[in-house]
Amino acid sequence: MKINQLEQELSLLREELNNHKLYGVLNTVEDIKAFMQQHVFAVWDFMSLLKALQNNLTCTSVPWLPVANPNISRFINEIVLDEESDVNELGEPMSHFEMYLDAMRQIGAEIKDIQFLLEDVKQGSNIADALNNVTINKQTKDFVNFTFSVIDSNEIHKIAAAFTFGREDVIPDMFFQIINQSKSKEASFSKLTYYLNRHIELDGDEHGPLALKMIEALCGDDSKKWNEVLEISKLALQHRIALWDGIYYSIIKNKAIGEVS
Repeated sequence: MKINQLEQELSLLREELNNHKLYGVLNTVEDIKAFMQQHVFAVWDFMSLLKALQNNLTCTSVPWLPVANPNISRFINEIVLDEESDVNELGEPMSHFEMYLDAMRQIGAEIKDIQFLLEDVKQGSNIADALNNVTINKQTKDFVNFTFSVIDSNEIHKIAAAFTFGREDVIPDMFFQIINQSKSKEASFSKLTYYLNRHIELDGDEHGPLALKMIEALCGDDSKKWNEVLEISKLALQHRIALWDGIYYSIIKNKAIGEVS
């Protein structure tokens, strides 16, 4: 199996994701708030996928030793630079996760759930327990638990698959949909618009194509690895679709309550 065949196998799921009904209901500030309050958990757990790749594909230990594939190492380190210490719209160094929190604050979205989770994790709680202590959609919890189950496998090609096809490879299309279908160009969305455009710029032009090369390098001619990458990629996309389903029904429920009141 090669990348072209793999992408063909995933095309129906990606089409389902890119045409999800969620995008059509992101029309008001309240809709965007509801979206961000769930999606922020995916923004956060993405960093753990990235760090798992960095730990396995670059040297993060002392004494330092040369890595097997400097091209992949450079790619991962470039993404870490962008994701962990990019610059915000004011030119200040900031992680993309922190930019997202800033955007949430700007539009008045609640950040207490994600803050509670982070504090729980800092205190030593495992991910599953920490997720059970916050009041978020089941699909959101399942999404994060899936991410960490892949990380815990410690199989780098599987982690790369979740990173590439569950995240990096779909983010440009996904975020274009959000911008086009919402009113995210209003002044109150300036931080969110900057965040989305930054991701589209990096993931579409740089990260996405390089992530595909990483998959090719990690799988080589090993058919077992290619099949496992396909399986994980499908699961990652299915969990993303389920995450979107959960947010969609939350928004629809909120709209119905608003109409009644």
